[in-house]
Amino acid sequence: MIGRLLGIACHAKPKAAMQLLPDADVTLMEGIVGDFRGGLKPGRNKRQVTVMRAEDWHAALAELGADVAWQERRVNLLVEGIALENMTGATLRFAGGVVLEITGECDPCFRMEAVHPGLEAALTPHWRAGVCTRVTAEGRLAPGDEVRLELP
Repeated sequence: MIGRLLGIACHAKPKAAMQLLPDADVTLMEGIVGDFRGGLKPGRNKRQVTVMRAEDWHAALAELGADVAWQERRVNLLVEGIALENMTGATLRFAGGVVLEITGECDPCFRMEAVHPGLEAALTPHWRAGVCTRVTAEGRLAPGDEVRLELP
């Protein structure tokens, strides 16, 4: 299955606003360079980079009648055209060489309620809030890059 990378975002420290990036380097040790969450930490290596489908974000917003920028979800990558639900163990291979292993669902948190009432619940079904991944190959990302979903 082939899709496309639509956007990249990161935050330098906890609770900081998400910053949109025109491109990004991704490393095994840091995840997205500059993102505080991506560094390897004992027991936390399953959530270096978070990824969400644009189709799922739009479906959640449509349920709420809301208009909210995708980076408010606080995930790192926005993709389209690929399935993420129940894809633990699959890999995402990006044109710039980056490979991410899907380690599981990225559950929406209570902070989504501050973004828009009902958003946490709207993101809950069908893995709409996205997936957590671990970096298995380094490279560079840019919006517009092709992304290929490879099953385990």
